[in-house]
Amino acid sequence: MSIHPTAIVASSAIIPQSCSIGPYSVVGPDVVLGEDCELVSHVILDGHLQVGARNRIFPFASVGVAPQDLKYKNEPTRAEIGEDTVIRESVTISRGTVGGGGITRVGSNCLIMAYVHIGHDSQIGCHCILANAATLAGHVVVEDYATVGALCPVHQYCRIGKYSFVGGGTTITQDVLPFSLTSAKRETHAFGLNKIGLERRGFTREQLRALQHAYRLLLAAKLNTSQAVERLKSEGFPSEEVAYLVKFVEQSHRGVLK
Repeated sequence: MSIHPTAIVASSAIIPQSCSIGPYSVVGPDVVLGEDCELVSHVILDGHLQVGARNRIFPFASVGVAPQDLKYKNEPTRAEIGEDTVIRESVTISRGTVGGGGITRVGSNCLIMAYVHIGHDSQIGCHCILANAATLAGHVVVEDYATVGALCPVHQYCRIGKYSFVGGGTTITQDVLPFSLTSAKRETHAFGLNKIGLERRGFTREQLRALQHAYRLLLAAKLNTSQAVERLKSEGFPSEEVAYLVKFVEQSHRGVLK
């Protein structure tokens, strides 16, 4: 394997021969790397951390580090990274806490841009993009194919629904509806369907039409959230996506952004 002589690698770390560890990187004793991972330089991997295959981690990223939680007492909690994920410069990903389930997860095929923070016990799905300096507090859930724009603070326990797009500089204090385009002008609002993003992902006209109808009821009709949900349920579900949207709203604890 390629390990730069300035790197510090614990003898008990599990590192395949196909991996490359660049200058001044530090790999802790409980770290497990998958095949063909690259630590470019100055990378810190700490704690009980499992990293899947073909990940590329850029300088000054810190992955699996202790959570920023005063209740944490050095318990052996974990962090996991999927496969084919890119973690850019100065990203911080904290491991979990006992009270939050004990594990922080980032899925496969994600792009985590520079200066992103992923707090303890957060769960990031697959094919997600977190743009520069997006800041996720503890216990945040980001579902598959979601995009969180640059400089977005996300309150703890919030959920970012799948296939949603959050515009840059948007403060998220409630759940972001799946399939939505949510952004901040004077206030944070869901502006409707993330139509361009869904088209790029291969959604059919029928799927888009069903979702557009659901969004008109949720966002534009003179109905509160509960009334809109009941109206959609009474109409039946023309697509799996609408059924999922309704379920997401019903399971929300913090309320949804409309």
